[in-house]
Amino acid sequence: MLKALSGRLDKLLTIKSIVTLALTAVFAVLALKSVVSGEQFLMIFTTVIAFYFGTQSEKSGPGKE
Repeated sequence: MLKALSGRLDKLLTIKSIVTLALTAVFAVLALKSVVSGEQFLMIFTTVIAFYFGTQSEKSGPGKE
């Protein structure tokens, strides 16, 4: 069980994941401070998350381990 948790933590701490989480946090703070509008935040956040999960599913797609 500890090995599985360690493996998941390793996957979470990839550069791409860290950048995605940091970018999400930055834009959330900017939206809360009204520097960017809610629409702008939603558009940027949706794009970032779609890219992140799109590349994740591409890695684990058919024929891949």
